[in-house]
Amino acid sequence: MIEIGLIILLLALVLGGYLIVKSLKGFLVSALLGLIVLYLVNLVTGLGIAYTWVVILICALGGVAGAVIVIVLNVLGIAF
Repeated sequence: MIEIGLIILLLALVLGGYLIVKSLKGFLVSALLGLIVLYLVNLVTGLGIAYTWVVILICALGGVAGAVIVIVLNVLGIAF
C-alpha cells in the first residue's frame, strides 16, 4: 500500500515539474526576445539606452512589449 502511495506522489511531482518547466519556457523565450529587440534597436538607432537592472527587468517581464515601452519612454525623454 505504501508503494502505491509513493508511486502516486512521484507521478504528481513529475507532472508538477513538467508544468513548471513548460510555463517557464514561454516566459524565458519572451524575455529573451524582448532583450534581443532592445539590443538590436539600441545597436541600429544608437539610442544609448543603458542596460540597467530596471530596463532588463522590464524587458524580461514584458518581453517585446516591455522593450517597446522602454524604447518609447527613451524617445520621449521620460526615462532611460
